[in-house]
Amino acid sequence: MAEEMRNLPPHTVVLRERREMTVTGVRDVDSFDEETIVAFTDLGTLTIKGMGLHINKIDVESGDLDLEGEIYLLSYADDQPARGGFFARLLR
Repeated sequence: MAEEMRNLPPHTVVLRERREMTVTGVRDVDSFDEETIVAFTDLGTLTIKGMGLHINKIDVESGDLDLEGEIYLLSYADDQPARGGFFARLLR
């Protein structure tokens, strides 16, 4: 696990005017709709809540997630990222 963590980009969150957000270090997206996005990151499960949320880009190979909408809550659950979220199941 330590070897795997060294090869991953750092986890960052960039929020611009609560309308655009870029997240790095994303391992997978568990679920998403216009009000909630749940992503597994290197530092735990990140829940993003808002209105009119839209994923512009998800690349689990590089760990990049770009989204837009009215963002009003970011919350982390201190757990180990799980494998087998939405995109992993979709791309099997």
